[in-house]
Amino acid sequence: MGEPNQSGQITRRGLLQTGSAAVTAAAAVAAVSAQETAPVRSPDHHLPNETEPGPKNAVLDAANPDSVWPPETDHGTVPPFKYSFGLSRKRIENGGWTRQVTMRELPISKSIAGVEMRLTAGGVRELHWHVEAEWAYMVYGNARITAVDAQGRSFVGDVSEGDLWLFPKGIPHSIQGLGPDGCRFLLAFDNGGFDEFHTFLITDWLAHTPPEVLGKNFGVPASTFSQVPKKELFIFQAALPEELTAEQAHAASGTGAVPQRFDFKASQMQPTKVTRGGEVKIVDSKIFPVTPISAAIVRLKPGGLRELHWHPNADEWQYYVSGKGRMTVFIAASDARTMDFEAGDVGYIPQSNPHYIENTGDTDLVFLEIFKSPVYEDISLAEWMAHTPKRLVDQHLHVGSAMLEGIPRQEAVIMPL
Repeated sequence: MGEPNQSGQITRRGLLQTGSAAVTAAAAVAAVSAQETAPVRSPDHHLPNETEPGPKNAVLDAANPDSVWPPETDHGTVPPFKYSFGLSRKRIENGGWTRQVTMRELPISKSIAGVEMRLTAGGVRELHWHVEAEWAYMVYGNARITAVDAQGRSFVGDVSEGDLWLFPKGIPHSIQGLGPDGCRFLLAFDNGGFDEFHTFLITDWLAHTPPEVLGKNFGVPASTFSQVPKKELFIFQAALPEELTAEQAHAASGTGAVPQRFDFKASQMQPTKVTRGGEVKIVDSKIFPVTPISAAIVRLKPGGLRELHWHPNADEWQYYVSGKGRMTVFIAASDARTMDFEAGDVGYIPQSNPHYIENTGDTDLVFLEIFKSPVYEDISLAEWMAHTPKRLVDQHLHVGSAMLEGIPRQEAVIMPL
């Protein structure tokens, strides 16, 4: 209402002022309402609040679209769970090269460390051993591996692309590239703090042992060891090895071969599960008895999905062999993050954290899931829901009984396209 005058009557001026204030207030409410309903995201990221003025790393952004423009379902602060071997320092020797991703590069990776290695034809990763168990996957080419157990029993074998090996803790071993072009492989160790550059090497040990002690140990003159290298060989170029059966016979002389092989021909293994969306091979101690490390070798077709799941018994360390994909990890308390992966990347998911992996490229996505456990275990979201009373599930999710009845009773692992 307007202002009253001295006689108590409302003036025209007061009435106008009151009306103007009401209009201003209404306009302010409308502006706030419009602001609240205005879109904050657009498919092509053209809105003013989505612009990125100033410097940017276009190449990095292109490889990580789900970090630049995260899904609306991402929330909160989730530690990075990705690191690329391409960012690791490469140690180059005349017989090949190596680089590593450990918890020093990826702090979340506490239970497993990884090493990539390339050996030329004849290139040797010298005789050595380490405290940790060594699990390996052949990415390319052919190699000869050797080992000797605590009873002096030997192992000599050849491995090719797609095959595995496992050297138990403390077992001395070697790796040598074969023809025609050597090899490349991934190594996984059951300790996130492992360091490939601080292993026990035969040359390094002998170079730091007095020659007279070496002579006494072997019953020969100390001068016998005058040509032992003064510096570790680590990776060095050598001639190709002899024929396989000849080396096996020599190594087994007197004590025989190990009772359980240290290699596993995963390249010749039939998939554990196949769907239209891809396949998976699961390798653990049930079929590869010597291994304390379990793994899944997964191949997803374009658009394929490694279904929503988690692993109740161990952290998951991933290595991406080929293709492109993305993964969302949910860490509870409403926090989740999506990251993108391609060949040479490492992913890490803590024990029991749910996640999925989706092929976002136009070629097959191949990756490894590796666990510090002799037995592979996972729990599927769909399988959990399928074996819980459907009324109870619907009371949580409100998806309808028809949807719940349609869930397969057995785990899919890879969703059909």
